[in-house]
Amino acid sequence: MKRVSVPDQVLLQVEKPARYIGGEVNSIRKDPENIPVRIAFCFPDVYEVGMSHLGTQLLYGDFNRNDNVYCERVFAPWPDMEAKMRELNIPLYTLETFTPVKDMDFLAFTLQYEMSFTNILNVLDLAGIPLYAADRTDEDPIVIAGGPTASNPEVLAPFIDFFYMGEGEVSYKEIFDRYEAHKASGGHRRDFLSKILDLGPIYVPAFYDVEYNDEPAAGAKYTPSIRSITPNRPDAPAKIRKDIVANLDESYYPTKLIVPYLQSVHDRAVMEIFRGCVHGCRFCQAGQVYKPVRFRSKEKVLALCDEIMKNTGYDEISFTSLSTDDYPWLEELMTEFHEKFPHVAISLPSLRVDAFSLGLMEKLAEGKKSGLTFAAEAGTQRLRDVINKGLTEEEILGGCQLAFTGGWDKVKLYFMLGLPTETEEDIDGIAKFGYKILDTWNNIPKEQRSRDVQITVSTSFFVPKAFSAFQWAPQSTAQDYLDKQQFLNGRIRNRKIRYNCHDSFLSTLEGLLARGDRRTSKLIYLAWQKGCRFDSWSDHFNEQAWKEAIEESGLELDYYNHRERPADEIFPWDMIDYGVSKQWLRREYEKALQGISTPNCQEHCSGCGMMKFTDCGLCFSERRGEE
Repeated sequence: MKRVSVPDQVLLQVEKPARYIGGEVNSIRKDPENIPVRIAFCFPDVYEVGMSHLGTQLLYGDFNRNDNVYCERVFAPWPDMEAKMRELNIPLYTLETFTPVKDMDFLAFTLQYEMSFTNILNVLDLAGIPLYAADRTDEDPIVIAGGPTASNPEVLAPFIDFFYMGEGEVSYKEIFDRYEAHKASGGHRRDFLSKILDLGPIYVPAFYDVEYNDEPAAGAKYTPSIRSITPNRPDAPAKIRKDIVANLDESYYPTKLIVPYLQSVHDRAVMEIFRGCVHGCRFCQAGQVYKPVRFRSKEKVLALCDEIMKNTGYDEISFTSLSTDDYPWLEELMTEFHEKFPHVAISLPSLRVDAFSLGLMEKLAEGKKSGLTFAAEAGTQRLRDVINKGLTEEEILGGCQLAFTGGWDKVKLYFMLGLPTETEEDIDGIAKFGYKILDTWNNIPKEQRSRDVQITVSTSFFVPKAFSAFQWAPQSTAQDYLDKQQFLNGRIRNRKIRYNCHDSFLSTLEGLLARGDRRTSKLIYLAWQKGCRFDSWSDHFNEQAWKEAIEESGLELDYYNHRERPADEIFPWDMIDYGVSKQWLRREYEKALQGISTPNCQEHCSGCGMMKFTDCGLCFSERRGEE
């Protein structure tokens, strides 16, 4: 198998050449000549973003535990490197052995956000792989996609050979073992795809037909909705069921994290303490697709941390999850970790302000009090009830008072604009919220608080996502977003309160790709042809090119973004089973419109469907038996 040669003069002419050379501490080296199954694992963004992603490190290590598999990494080259590669005909290659990606058996993409989709096409093109699955031959790698954004696979369906639904630690070994036997027998790629259908989490778009209705959909001018999504062969299941890791203590976790040569976005060790989320925020996709909640024991976490610290040398570790302070043994974990590693700082993302305590903050501080971030999401209690945030204003202000009394002087609050049922009063409530937090700081005696305070109010725009309760909801137009943004900006007039906001058209695009169907794939192709790359990077986002692509593709934003979907409409992702039932999500949407909240999973089981789907996690803890 040939090796790509990258001249030194090329690396010397591009920004951050360490992105393209491999050989980092803890990267895995095998003899590729003796490995039957070769995988190029791609995070479709720049190196330092991909290397910060825990899933990349986890699957890289997990795949490489198999003697018959060699998993190597690929990232999207930055535009300066892409230009050199195209100029000199350098094919995209793996970092471990500099093998052309086209020569690998599999090219596996992890899908973390919609605005990376043009990068996926660019990676395929740089590798010399036909963009459309129907055009590939047995000489091309099998292209896989997985991850949370794969929960709606249809937007990328024409480009992907098969999607893996759910958590990759479960069935990939069997997939690769079957491929080894298939490869040895000289079988064709389509035959292999049929051989893995029985595993459960496999969706092969070519094995399913989509039909559309004759008349425009409700709320659309000319675009018909989906009539049916049906298998076109008897062995393809009507429902594709996601995979779930039943026991995190027994599952693989990477303790030899690859340490990059250059600073990554999150330059620290990462320890996943639990998976899933007990809170049913109705806008949140991750809270549903990662159900059920499964905790990793404190003893296991500490044992893994011990290995991670020995193998990496990091001076900071992040205890991560979707809602970190819902971990039952968090304070004990932090106390015992600090006793063992007194010079290692701990960061806790995804904290909920209602669970904050002064003792926890002191453990976090370790002498240096950086900023704290709270996700309030909405400016009024009415709207927080609509989205089922489960927080009161008193709880949030009480948490901020604790923070200020503890010496913190920077607080960032996240809100969303454009949420269902939002009114001008709700938007004004965001500004008032910022001033109430400032009043909280002013009311603390000067000797008990910091000398100054900086409150940052950040707003993003609500984007409806598949498998959330708001998947039926209309999305605001880009102009509506701008109007809301300008209204709020006019309400914040204090040097101690800073206002940050997101791009409105980018959110429109995200919504289009989040709930799109196979017809939307044409847009991605046209945008890529117009040079769109790294669309989540503001300095590379080409708004005009995307607008031209939307016009040329003929896609109707009123259909995909701005209409409320009927209760009985077939969604492009309805053939995927993530455990949470569509009927329950619909009930949650209707409760939202009435402003009725739902208790979290620890308080009361609301019957989302996961108990019928699985026999693991919080659904089947002792807590359930006590009700």
